[in-house]
Amino acid sequence: MSAWPGKYVIGLTGNIATGKSVVRKMLEHLGAYGIDADALGHRAMAKGAPGFKPVVKTFGEWILAPDGQINRTRLGKVVFSDPEALAALENIIHPLVQQAVDILVRRAQQKVIVVEAIKLIEAGMHAQYDSLWVTYASPEIQLARLVQKRGLDEATARQRITAQPPQEEKIKLARVVIKNHGSFEDTWRQVSGAWHGVFPALEAAPRPRVRSSLEKMEVQRGRPKDAGEIAAIMTRLSRGRRRMSRADVMAAFGEKAYLVLKMEDLTVGMAGWKVENLVSRTDDVFLDETKVLPAMGLKALMEEVERNSIELQCEISLLFLSRDIAEQDAPLANLGYKARSIQSLGVRAWQEAASESMPPDSVMLFKQLRQDRVLRPV
Repeated sequence: MSAWPGKYVIGLTGNIATGKSVVRKMLEHLGAYGIDADALGHRAMAKGAPGFKPVVKTFGEWILAPDGQINRTRLGKVVFSDPEALAALENIIHPLVQQAVDILVRRAQQKVIVVEAIKLIEAGMHAQYDSLWVTYASPEIQLARLVQKRGLDEATARQRITAQPPQEEKIKLARVVIKNHGSFEDTWRQVSGAWHGVFPALEAAPRPRVRSSLEKMEVQRGRPKDAGEIAAIMTRLSRGRRRMSRADVMAAFGEKAYLVLKMEDLTVGMAGWKVENLVSRTDDVFLDETKVLPAMGLKALMEEVERNSIELQCEISLLFLSRDIAEQDAPLANLGYKARSIQSLGVRAWQEAASESMPPDSVMLFKQLRQDRVLRPV
């Protein structure tokens, strides 16, 4: 039984490049509240955050970048080659992460929580949770993902893989093992099957359609089962600039969710959005300007994005628009969105989120959703 009465908490772990984040996203699509503990670890040692000074004191000021932040690449070269150095870092960061996880779990409105962490077992965090899920992929697939998707050279990738305990040790402790070495749909079937085996009552509880404050508009949450329809919508509304297949959308569901805008049963718009590290990011905005005014469509979509983002405890909402759509920003200004540069965001976690997500030749709009921040500077 978890340490949080009334909440069912899943601990999700697995070695590097085994697809933990994809599985967490799938659980979020099914109704869980997801927490990326590794991202919280990065926040914990941001400049001014609780772990910053202890990490610099332990490893020296040479790990600092010109902007005064800890250069995680420099730090990584030390800790991934020296078990004692890694243990020293973890002794600083893990307690801070556990405190942050506790805050988020207690605040969450959802009854099912999934906490993703690569060191979940090593930190002893799994003992607090109701169930342990472990992702698995062969070493060959791990290596390929690290080289192809993360841009590591082969020697560094192998070092990262071999620095971790054997996957079999984690599998022995798991209640659920997800073999994430096939297609996205294969992984989805495993995750969905395990979820419905534990929470059968939640299967028949789809999220209600949300009526916009704008007359006759309705925003619906797309699900993986709607992948074919979403692909067709994106292809049509982008006028062929984004030709998507069902497989493309299924793969994208490993990172984001989709909102579909309806007006009198016609699909007139859609947006792709995701939440990572308490930052809401909306891109892939498409509108049928022959059926709906861009300003009205944007307002309807962003009202729903914001409602979901607040429910997911996001600190900020970022919206990335093409320059022509961004001209229709009056309703968004009324909602509190303002054009900002990445550097002006100030908070490192926010800047990193913007850098990772901002499409080329787009405009970024920003809104702060709450003042209190997890692992805020002290």
